[in-house]
Amino acid sequence: MATTIALLGDYSEEVTAHRAIPIALQLAASSLAIDIKFDWIHSTQIDLEALTDYDGIWCVPASPYADAERVIAAIQYARENRTPFFGTCGGYQHAALEYAQHVLGFSEAGNVEENPDTSMPLINALVCALREKPGQIKIDNPSQVYSIVQSELIKEQYQCGFGVNKEYLSIFENTDMNFSGFDLEGDPRVFELKDHPFYIGTAFQPERSALANKTHPLIVEFVKTARSNT
Repeated sequence: MATTIALLGDYSEEVTAHRAIPIALQLAASSLAIDIKFDWIHSTQIDLEALTDYDGIWCVPASPYADAERVIAAIQYARENRTPFFGTCGGYQHAALEYAQHVLGFSEAGNVEENPDTSMPLINALVCALREKPGQIKIDNPSQVYSIVQSELIKEQYQCGFGVNKEYLSIFENTDMNFSGFDLEGDPRVFELKDHPFYIGTAFQPERSALANKTHPLIVEFVKTARSNT
């Protein structure tokens, strides 16, 4: 039986990450010697009941999404139902929003890209946009992400202009959402959710490794965990 992955986001052939993700999934599946299938689900077409048919959920880059509310509802579904979840770039941003709104009670938490007048800019414009460039990330040891990448310093590719505002990191202290990776300036770049099979978000785009025909340990672990959910 093939492992099935729902790819949530608004697919565009012009988005590099969108072209890379199918390759990344196939590379990961090949490394695990399993079959994999995936469906692109446009944000306006997300059906929570239909998500029960998938072993894993990947919220993909290229936001703002056409229907951010549906995306956040799907992320909440993955969190509450312990469905393996991976959020990269825009997916990382919206998963942080979902947790702040629905677990921590900050209903006003917003995304400046979608709502410039938000009273709580949890997702804010980066001081320096990370467009088509690499960056180094320090990974906390111990952490789930460290156990996967086996390094305290990694170098990854970005394509983003917005991210989690470090001025609000204090709201996540002593919660199950642990920010376990930061750039060299101390800005958050990775989170993981405690007591969940796989619930990881990255500001960077690990899928881009597939364009060099390389597997990425985070993607392999995501697929592996989804496989166990089959």
